[in-house]
Amino acid sequence: MAKFKKTASKKTASNKPELQAQAERLQKSLSESAQQIWHAGVGAFSRAQAEGGKLFENLVKEGLNLEQAARKIAGGRADVVRDAVEQRVEQARGRATDTWDRLEKVFEDRVQRALTKLGVPGRDDLTDLSKRVEALTAELRRQGGTAPRKPALRKTAAKKAPAKKATRKTAKKAAKRAG
Repeated sequence: MAKFKKTASKKTASNKPELQAQAERLQKSLSESAQQIWHAGVGAFSRAQAEGGKLFENLVKEGLNLEQAARKIAGGRADVVRDAVEQRVEQARGRATDTWDRLEKVFEDRVQRALTKLGVPGRDDLTDLSKRVEALTAELRRQGGTAPRKPALRKTAAKKAPAKKATRKTAKKAAKRAG
């Protein structure tokens, strides 16, 4: 039985470096994953920005081409065609804006998830914590405890401290003279 215990303790002692290495690999993997998510979000944001502008420019060019063709064919009906083109451009602009908003939301969600994985508190966490501190302060005041001092009280305490030091120095000098 004693041999078994020694063997088991040797195994756990030899496993410690392996466990530490495994933990470091896991930590590095999580860090790399969070960084990749961040880069993917930034890349998606950039691509949407670049392609959104190109899409809009292409739609404007197409709209101009349609308007010119309509003027040649319809002559006096250009106003009707222009309104139709403007509506299509507005629809395309609305779709591009919706796509942009959705992409922005996806990006924000991914960044928030990465920050949450890294343990960074969010806005809601900080708000909840602030409310808890306020409630605890109110409870402390209600129970008659001392609340945190105001800055004005700290200044007067700070002004009194040098006077005490001067008194101690004077007392030490008097003790040396007497002795």
